Amino acid sequence: MSKPLRSPLRNGPLVIGLTGNIGVGKSTVAAMLAELGAFVIDADRVAHEVMAPGQPAYAQIVALFGPEVAPQGGPIDRMRLGQIVFSDPEALARLESIVHPAVFVRIQELLATARAPVVVIEAIKLLEAGLSLRLCHQVWVVTAPREQQIRRLMASRGLTYEQAVLRVDAQPPQEEKVAQADVVINNSGDVAETRRQVEQAWARLLEQVNREAQPERA
Repeated sequence: MSKPLRSPLRNGPLVIGLTGNIGVGKSTVAAMLAELGAFVIDADRVAHEVMAPGQPAYAQIVALFGPEVAPQGGPIDRMRLGQIVFSDPEALARLESIVHPAVFVRIQELLATARAPVVVIEAIKLLEAGLSLRLCHQVWVVTAPREQQIRRLMASRGLTYEQAVLRVDAQPPQEEKVAQADVVINNSGDVAETRRQVEQAWARLLEQVNREAQPERA
């Protein structure tokens, strides 16, 4: 049985918060949801925007971590910044205290202009940043085994094994996200198996929305 929506539907779109640790395949699931008709907001891409020169978070990040993270006053070198924060939890927390509020404001702006009936917010820090509580009707969590996460990071980002391990192990256990999920997508199999799970969860969600939208009988 589906869990009730986290908040009642009003005039805006139904919002799915899509999360999971690094390298689990969130973007694959997001692409499938887009094919089904959802409008996808990629919080990582939004973070890129707010960290760009002249944007809200840029000057604060450079002031905090030094000009070496933005060579010659240009864009922030995310690889160099990652080497700093992924080996230092306190530095990561300081970075997130700058980026998360700016990302939240931008996502609210995107939601206000969305025309699709369902919006997906894909965000690795969906739960930690409070986006799930403040914006989402459901939370979907994508999972995958640790070694699969590492291999995917090495292939997609050109990281060494050691660099990939550092990023994977810097995050909370996947079980912490699963415990807060309305839907769990196990992305350890092939694409067809993942798509089957996504389509089933989508169908259940639409059925639930239609049911909750029916007026109660006296």
